[in-house]
Amino acid sequence: MSEADNLERYSVSASSESNTRTLVEVREFEFVVDEPAELDGTNEGPNPVEYFIGSWAGCLNVVTHAVAAERDIDIEGIEFEIAGELDPRALLGIADDVRAGYQEIRVNMSVESEADEAELAALGEAVEQRCPVADNITNPTPTEVVFEPAGD
Repeated sequence: MSEADNLERYSVSASSESNTRTLVEVREFEFVVDEPAELDGTNEGPNPVEYFIGSWAGCLNVVTHAVAAERDIDIEGIEFEIAGELDPRALLGIADDVRAGYQEIRVNMSVESEADEAELAALGEAVEQRCPVADNITNPTPTEVVFEPAGD
């Protein structure tokens, strides 16, 4: 069996509804990506970088529970605080010598469990290795963005 035989495809469809509002469809769900009013949005949903770090929390939650179950560690609950800073000058086109994305992202997970510190540390290492969103954040992922005229 080749590596390609093991790949699962994930995709979304999205439509621009205004300069800042995007309607995203995935499976049977829809969600709105928007900007707050101070960035000329309508504040009808989180902005792209908020969804980005929110998706990391969701992935860490799923993977932590899965790995904990494999190791017979009971998890009563997890609280996440994820934060990062980005320099908006690249986004706004006023500087090309700064990254457009987060400069650094910090994740603090408060895990309610009977597990000891060593077990939680080992759990954390495994989760970081196995979380797909973390992998995409910490490792370069080839991307391709194609702009083409809309069809008739």
